[in-house]
Amino acid sequence: MMLPGLIYLLINNYLPLFGLSLAFKDVNYSKGIWDSDWIGFKNFEYLFKTDDAFIITRNTILYNAAFIVLGLIVSVGVAILLNEIRNKVASRFYQSVIILPFLISIIIVSYLVYAMFSVNTGMVNKTLLPALGLDPISWYTEPKYWPFILTVVHIWKAAGYSCIVYLAAIIGIDPEYYEAAKLDGASKWMQIRKITLPMITPVITILTLLGIGRIFYSDFGLFYQVPMDSGALFSTTNVIDTYVFRGLIQLGDIGMSSAAGFYQSLVGFVLVLVSNYVVRKIDKNNALF
Repeated sequence: MMLPGLIYLLINNYLPLFGLSLAFKDVNYSKGIWDSDWIGFKNFEYLFKTDDAFIITRNTILYNAAFIVLGLIVSVGVAILLNEIRNKVASRFYQSVIILPFLISIIIVSYLVYAMFSVNTGMVNKTLLPALGLDPISWYTEPKYWPFILTVVHIWKAAGYSCIVYLAAIIGIDPEYYEAAKLDGASKWMQIRKITLPMITPVITILTLLGIGRIFYSDFGLFYQVPMDSGALFSTTNVIDTYVFRGLIQLGDIGMSSAAGFYQSLVGFVLVLVSNYVVRKIDKNNALF
C-alpha cells in the first residue's frame, strides 16, 4: 500500500535533486547537462552582484511575514465569530461562503482583480474614484499600491481555509470552561481572552512556525497572475518563485535560475529545521506542565 506513495515521492521530490548541479554549470545545450562546463559559484556570484537578489529576497520575506501575521489575526477572528453563531444552518452557510475564495482558481481571481483595477473599465477608476473626486490611477504601472492589493487578495483567498482549522480547535474546547466563566460574570470578550485564545495557542503556535518554515516560498499564482506579469510592477511584485520562472522561460538562463532556486531551497530547508526544532521544544515544555 505504501508503494504508490513512495514512487510518487521518489519521482517528484528526489529525482529532481540531480538538477541542482545546473546551478554550478554553464549550461550548453549542445554538450548536454552532464557534459556542460563546471563554473563553481559564478552563477551565484552573478545573481548576488545584481539588485535582483536583494529585491526578490526582500519581497519574499516581507510579503510572507505580512501574510503570516495578518492571516493569523483574520483567521482566528473569523473562527471565533463563526463559533458564536448558534444556528447550524447559518453557520454552515457562512463557512461555505468564507472558504469559497480558497477554491477559486488564481486565474479567475486575477481577472476579478483586473475587473476592479483596470485603467479604462475597472470599477475603482470608473465608480469609486470619481465619486470621491479623485483622478483615475494607472494601477498596473504604479508599484506602490501593489503590496496592499496583493496582501488583501491573499488574505481574502486564504483566510477561509485557515479559519476552519482554528474553528475545529475552538469547537474542541470543553464547554464547561465557558459555563464556569459565565457563573463568575465574565463577559464574552473576557471569555475569548481568558479561555478561547489560551486554549488554541498550541495550534496557533504550530501553524505559525510551519508558516515561518516556508517563508522563502511564495504563492506563484498570486505574484505572477494577479499583477498580470506587468514589468512596471517588478520592484514590488517580483519574488523568488517568479524570478526563477522568468529567468528560465523569458531569459533562458538555466544556470542563474537554478542558482536562485538552490538559494531558495537551502534557506527554506534551514528554516524548516529551525521551525521543527522550536516546535519540538514547545511540545516538550507543554508536556512538562
